[in-house]
Amino acid sequence: MRTSPDTSDRTGSPTLQGGQTDSRRPSRQPSRWLRIGLPVVLMLLWLVLGGLGGPTFGKISQVASTDATTFLPASSQSTQVQQWQQRFADDPDVIPAVVVFTTEDNRELTAGDLQQITDRVAAAADGATASPVIPSEDRQAAQVVIELDRGDGPKAPVQQLQQALADPDPASTDIEAHVTGPAGYAADLSAAFAGIDGVLLIVALSAVLVILVLVYRSLLLPLLVLLTSVFALCASILTVFWLAKAGVVQLNGQSQGILCILVIGACTDYSLLIVHRYRELLTTEPSVWRAVLAALRANLEPVAASAGTVIAGLLCLLLSDLNSNRSLGPVTAIGIVWAFLAAMTLLPALLALVGRAGFWPNVPRLRAAHVSNERTGRLWPAVARFVDRRHRTVWIASVVLLAAGATGLFGLNANGVQQRDLVLTENQSSTGQALLEQHFAGGTGSPVTVIADTTDAAAALDALRAADGMSGAYQVTDGPSGAPIPGAQPLEVDGHVQLRATLEHGADDPSSEQAVRELRADLATAAPSALVGGVTATAVDTNDAAMHDRNLIIPVVLVVITIILMLLLRSIVAPIMLLGATVLSFAAALGVSSLVFDHVLHLPGADPSVPLYGFVFLVALGVDYNIFLMTRVREETRFFAENGVPDADLTRRQQHDAHLSTRRGIDEGLVQTGSVITSAGVVLAATFAALGVIPILFLLQLAIIVSFGVLLDTILVRSLLVPALAISMRRVLWWPSRLDRAGSSKRGA
Repeated sequence: MRTSPDTSDRTGSPTLQGGQTDSRRPSRQPSRWLRIGLPVVLMLLWLVLGGLGGPTFGKISQVASTDATTFLPASSQSTQVQQWQQRFADDPDVIPAVVVFTTEDNRELTAGDLQQITDRVAAAADGATASPVIPSEDRQAAQVVIELDRGDGPKAPVQQLQQALADPDPASTDIEAHVTGPAGYAADLSAAFAGIDGVLLIVALSAVLVILVLVYRSLLLPLLVLLTSVFALCASILTVFWLAKAGVVQLNGQSQGILCILVIGACTDYSLLIVHRYRELLTTEPSVWRAVLAALRANLEPVAASAGTVIAGLLCLLLSDLNSNRSLGPVTAIGIVWAFLAAMTLLPALLALVGRAGFWPNVPRLRAAHVSNERTGRLWPAVARFVDRRHRTVWIASVVLLAAGATGLFGLNANGVQQRDLVLTENQSSTGQALLEQHFAGGTGSPVTVIADTTDAAAALDALRAADGMSGAYQVTDGPSGAPIPGAQPLEVDGHVQLRATLEHGADDPSSEQAVRELRADLATAAPSALVGGVTATAVDTNDAAMHDRNLIIPVVLVVITIILMLLLRSIVAPIMLLGATVLSFAAALGVSSLVFDHVLHLPGADPSVPLYGFVFLVALGVDYNIFLMTRVREETRFFAENGVPDADLTRRQQHDAHLSTRRGIDEGLVQTGSVITSAGVVLAATFAALGVIPILFLLQLAIIVSFGVLLDTILVRSLLVPALAISMRRVLWWPSRLDRAGSSKRGA
């Protein structure tokens, strides 16, 4: 640990040798109102926010939607078609449910069976519009389309339909009903997200509490940190709820879950840094109030830069064409703002009021001047010595290891998954869709829909009938099912007509996606006004938009974060080095995760947005830990550059050598931040891992990528790779600031 004569600590307090505060010198004690009144006022303000935001947890689902429009690409043909379909519908609030009827032993349905199905549908529809019963060619299944009133969401009407279709006496018939189609999928997706308000939050908070107890070996302090995170989440939920209610932001179950996890993880991390520096200062500062203020001053810049980096990275998602990506950016950025504010106001107020008793039974005591100003243990000094001695070997080995992990990227399948694979638990919609594809034409229940001007209607219909991979093309009429029947009239809205065709293969089949692409190319010439939509077209547009977003947003995020780091570290070289290490770490995390998806969990693939989300979170959050490390390294380097490296065998000029100051600054920074940053990384990894309790494929994959990536970045990149590279780069690390040059102790940085 450093020992330098007659210096001042970072807070400006007079110090003795070894960094001890000189308590013999008089210092101005703030008034009682300031020491007690200000923390109490801050706590009351947060209690009000918590009181208003707490009840909102149960109501946020009212403004969170699982409707497809919250995920669709904003400017795509499929989105425009869906908007037109609402105008064609008699009631735009209806959503179609496809009901598939089969028998347990797959026997052929008799005329009596079909009549029984008709009667059950008539009773279950309860006045809702229903199509005739359509038997399959093999007579082993039948389907009916029922238009449901979605109300506040499709979950309730679908459950009511399922209950109404269930035979009260199973012994009387072996005919089973499965609800699928847009309504069935939306209901099952809504049910899968139902655990976000309860299970996800409980699991995340429990994991954080256990880790904090192990870190602090204290009873009260973990509760104070957790309370800070909970109040930050309450304020975030309150803000997002009213903004979503006013239509300013869009909220879906996906962004709601990520918001909860991100706020808890980020706020806990910021709190850990403040508490760590506060505890360190309590060993040299008799005044709790001054220790709190000093901890705040020391952490304001790095924590603000950390929060700003994450916010900037998240807001880059506003450049996305996917509604789900664009909505996530501002929603989660709001959460980070509240996490920062809570850590900087509520936590210090709690620490000031509780004082040293918050650390009970491990209360930090004032120590003599010759004792180290922090108990660092043996691990991190040993790591620092090892990296210092073997820095070239360490960074080469680390790069090779990360590059090996990154080779898994070659097997990453992020081209989208079938709709039935989105929900991981067994559900009726997936079962029903499989039965549809087994007994009917592959695209039955998920037709291709074309909207065209009336002047292009005939040409568009001809192109639709001639297209490969499609059959049964027709113009929608005012009949019950929309299909042409005697006496039905073609529907026309504002000079536009609606056409439909059935795909020969499943809606999620690659051949169907190719058929949609070819149809669009044909219509661009035959009927330029035509727009192609439907389930398959939506998947095509979503995948294309996701890939476009990756290519656009990832470079923008890199540029934005690089600029922030340059401003923070007053250097060009160090930020580039940090970002390069973080990107390599992300590539390794994604590559290893890809191997886990394929060979351990045997998942069907990944959503195209998974790599983008993983990049935004891992790079922004990974840079956070490097910010925490390098700001401390810069602080220590500047200290040694100004005061000299304490070594009796060196001349005064050698003691002030920039390279030696940097080297000692790196060692000291690693020792001082090792335990707290590792703890913060474990907390963040645990909170993101909690996303895995929600049975949604996307969230499970994101949980694995981010959790593993954070641990990899914390343990390998920040502890070994970055310090080793920094030492190898010598004083050029700080170019072009003054720290890259040798100079006198008064030169500054």
